[in-house]
Amino acid sequence: MMFYKNGELIIRSLEYSDKCLIIKWLSDNEVLKYYEGRDNPYNKEMVEEKFYKSNENETRCIIEYSEIPIGYIQFYSIDKKECEEYGYQNFQDTVFGTDQFIGETKYWGQGIGTLLIKSMVNFLIREKGAKKIILDPQVWNERAIRCYEKSGFIKTKILPKHELHEGELKDCWLMEYSVDI
Repeated sequence: MMFYKNGELIIRSLEYSDKCLIIKWLSDNEVLKYYEGRDNPYNKEMVEEKFYKSNENETRCIIEYSEIPIGYIQFYSIDKKECEEYGYQNFQDTVFGTDQFIGETKYWGQGIGTLLIKSMVNFLIREKGAKKIILDPQVWNERAIRCYEKSGFIKTKILPKHELHEGELKDCWLMEYSVDI
């Protein structure tokens, strides 16, 4: 199922036949440097557990560019408890989060990430009624942070020791995109 199309970019449902792509991408040291960690290459069982085990809250997708699968994105609603953990006290609106990576490294540095994030923001606002969209990149991941800022996200606060990466708990930025009401 296709969720969104913007020119050459397509966001479609993750299919079981995509498993080999996920394994390939998440065993590439360049990709793992930014997503999951080089000490954590994925095998078939890990991919099945993380990407194919049922989770009603996550929508898992493949990113295609010019009809070539190049990466992965997932989106999910943030529940009230998580909103409070992030500091959104008394927030009543719909909040979504996303996680993504471009697994085909030859597509890095071409503006596709920015196109992807802007497209996902548009989709979540128009189709899912999102009022806020949040991301939590590690503070050292300047490439991702620049991409998100170009897409309209702002840094709101540091999340100390928020994500385990290469054996160490890393600080992350909480970044948000807010719909102007």
